Amino acid sequence: MLTRLLMILVCCATLFGCGEEVTEPAAGGPAAASQPMPAPTMARKASPPGAMVYIISPADGEEVRNPVTVVFGLKGASIAPAGIDLPNTGHHHLIVDRELVSMDLPIPADAQHIHFGLGQTETAVDLAPGEHVLQLVLGDYLHRLHEPPLLSEPVTVRVVE
Repeated sequence: MLTRLLMILVCCATLFGCGEEVTEPAAGGPAAASQPMPAPTMARKASPPGAMVYIISPADGEEVRNPVTVVFGLKGASIAPAGIDLPNTGHHHLIVDRELVSMDLPIPADAQHIHFGLGQTETAVDLAPGEHVLQLVLGDYLHRLHEPPLLSEPVTVRVVE
């Protein structure tokens, strides 16, 4: 699994670079100034018609205790592990107390953007006491959003001790 994850990260780094612009000499020869070229991008996979992702539980407004069990729902598409490119598939990502940074870049992997690249359909998370917003996102085999993005409605929960 670690080897597959490293291969995916290398591929993403190769495709998206490190945020640096690539320059190419302008027409007119070496004396002309270099012109920045846009970073390469890949078209996002189309969402299956009518597909939707949702949180089965907990319910919006529910009071919960740790560990919080989150059950993922998906309609009109199938689950495939990260790195497996099959039609009309993706894998879940749980966003906790954040919004997506970019619709055009792969979904980040950190404590607020939890990846389920093995195809998991539920998880148990520990959250600090208080209010939290959970949102589910379906990513493609490279952790990118589909077009249009498949995002659940946000679910607000209150964690009690």
